[in-house]
Amino acid sequence: MSNHEYLRQLPSHQRGPGNLDLAFRLHIDMPLLAGLLAIMGFGLFVLYSAGGESMDLVLRQLTRFLVGFIVLFVLAQLPPRTFRFWSPVLYGIGLLMLILVLVIGTEAKGAQRWLSLPGIGRFQPSEMMKIAVPALVAWFFRDRALPPSMGDTFVALMIILVPAMLIGRQPDLGTALLISMSGLVILFMAGLSWRVIGASVAGAAIAAPLMYFYVLHDYQRRRVDTFLNPEADPLGAGWNIIQSKTAIGSGGIQGKGWLNGTQSQLDFLPESHTDFIFAVLSEELGLLGILLLFALYLFVIGRCLWISYHAQDLFSRLFGAGLALTFFIYILVNVGMVSGLLPVVGVPLPLISYGGTSIVTLLAGFGILMSVHTHRRLMG
Repeated sequence: MSNHEYLRQLPSHQRGPGNLDLAFRLHIDMPLLAGLLAIMGFGLFVLYSAGGESMDLVLRQLTRFLVGFIVLFVLAQLPPRTFRFWSPVLYGIGLLMLILVLVIGTEAKGAQRWLSLPGIGRFQPSEMMKIAVPALVAWFFRDRALPPSMGDTFVALMIILVPAMLIGRQPDLGTALLISMSGLVILFMAGLSWRVIGASVAGAAIAAPLMYFYVLHDYQRRRVDTFLNPEADPLGAGWNIIQSKTAIGSGGIQGKGWLNGTQSQLDFLPESHTDFIFAVLSEELGLLGILLLFALYLFVIGRCLWISYHAQDLFSRLFGAGLALTFFIYILVNVGMVSGLLPVVGVPLPLISYGGTSIVTLLAGFGILMSVHTHRRLMG
């Protein structure tokens, strides 16, 4: 029987608090919801300062959160078998849209990443693939023997690489890397051999110089050069990362205080409310603020992995774990690039940076995880 059916059949004194019963019937996981709300509240608090004390910016972000929660709630009502059934269709539609982007896409700031749809407006299909790619890889492995054979591994890699290459041509290297990682995480969770992983890492290291000279665009090569030596152009390409590291280091243990950051408030730090908002948080709230945010992130990731571990079919376990670890990769890449440990690739800090489509995509993933948890079938 389903989870909420089981709860209904229990005597009232065995069901637990009424709000928990209601949460199960609405297919909402309360611990995960509480963690997400805490991160978002913290994010709005930081965004107000990073956005120049603009309440309008905070309200627009709040509107995006509301849209994302509507998507989360709708997806949480669908049983996991629905996502399993529609995974190939979603992937196929996304792939078609990526091809259309290269043919008739809308260009902005030197990149062709959007489709203009009547009644919807500008839409970025690559965001859809952040869910479609791990979903299809998990779907592919649902009935196959694990660990995967070399043939199955090759097919999974093609599922991952085709959309990643199309997105890379837009060009959008950051999103291409995130989508690649989301699929590779599923492959790793399926039991990919460490020997294959080691060989892949060695091959990537050997290919890196060739990619630098023959694959990357000029602006992408400048990002790599800036990462290796930002002081070579301190007033140009290196400005962002130098100011970011200055802000992080100047925050100390307790920070300078909310609204008192000099790098952000005096406009030394570009993109302070989007990609580099972590530097604002570090300067104003210090190490204590960073640890609080990391604790909230770890709670959400841990809850998602717990849900995935207790899922009752292979597709849900792989897909859920992939969504959880992709969220972790978002955090790792953003914090790494803002701290100067990784090249700048334009990845937002999840649920903290100001944004639109990425917020909805992330909350959609959490809605799927809630569906996996609340649609479990209990034995008894």
